[in-house]
Amino acid sequence: MEITASMVKQLREMTGAGVMACKNALVETEGDFDKAAEVLRKKGEATAVKKAGRIAAEGTVLAVVEGNKAAIVEVNSETDFVAKNDKFRTFVADIAEQIIASDATTVEALSEEKFVKDASKTVKEELVSQIAVIGENLTIRRFTKITTDGAVVPYIHAGGKIGVLVEANTANASDEIKEALKNIAMQIAALSPKYAIKEEISAEELDKMREITIESALNDTFTLPAPILKGLLEKAVNSNVWSAEDVAVYEEKKNDKYLVNFLSKEAKAALAEIAVADKAEIVENKIFLGLVDGRMKKQLKDICLLEQTYVKAEDGKQTVAQYIDQVAKATGSDFALKSFVRYETGEGIEKKEENFAEEVAKQMGM
Repeated sequence: MEITASMVKQLREMTGAGVMACKNALVETEGDFDKAAEVLRKKGEATAVKKAGRIAAEGTVLAVVEGNKAAIVEVNSETDFVAKNDKFRTFVADIAEQIIASDATTVEALSEEKFVKDASKTVKEELVSQIAVIGENLTIRRFTKITTDGAVVPYIHAGGKIGVLVEANTANASDEIKEALKNIAMQIAALSPKYAIKEEISAEELDKMREITIESALNDTFTLPAPILKGLLEKAVNSNVWSAEDVAVYEEKKNDKYLVNFLSKEAKAALAEIAVADKAEIVENKIFLGLVDGRMKKQLKDICLLEQTYVKAEDGKQTVAQYIDQVAKATGSDFALKSFVRYETGEGIEKKEENFAEEVAKQMGM
């Protein structure tokens, strides 16, 4: 029997399943819609599609190493309860194994591969089956694979909430080197650096960071250098943008270092507006530029791993870069950080706020 496009469309509208799944079901049942719908339900296709619109922002991150290959993957579920389920965690481990054995570089490509545990189905089909069995929407969100000629170490924090892979250039993948990499991985998990070194940051992003730093400083006027703040205060008083009450407070407390605490919210907002309006003039001030440079340096130290203070530093000052140099010297090894990956479950996903009592009442028809 010929399966037409209109027949596929009709079954898709009935079940919500995918186009190819509908076509295959109709072929299998020789065009019998009821039997085809039953086939889709048995395969979990219809169930999976119905759940596909539901937000999956929980789940787990798993990082594994096999020989010179490593993989880190995030698989999401709707609830933390399912994320702790053994069946779900076994599925995640299978996906990590799939990635290690695969040449795929995207989730889409991975999904079309034969499933490593059962070659009769694809990864996507196994995912659909898991959705049907577990009863929640599940998604393979992202993964990274590393093949190294150095050393790579995985680290999992909080039962899979955060996962890290750290790779080093070294000819000596000794226990001491791996222990150092684990310490660095723990640092990455805790402090979430975005880059290894500041040279990795694009000029465009640096410009944006600097502009935000400038705007932030101008809007927080009482942290500005004293000469600049004094000029802004005098302009506020003389330009009549403050109320008489705030002017009086200023005249009384202008030599008080806690002046900011006595001024009204409106007065402080007006002062910030003056600072922003005078931006072109203020950014030419060398003292102000020194303030901006200092704040930029601090931000870069926060987001660049090698410039961060090593969390286990005995002197409280040693940077991660200095720690790596120390380990290299102690082990007599060439040892340098090459790359790292940090995944945090659900980061960047907007979570739906649920009222559990309301949900239960709805399901019970109350």
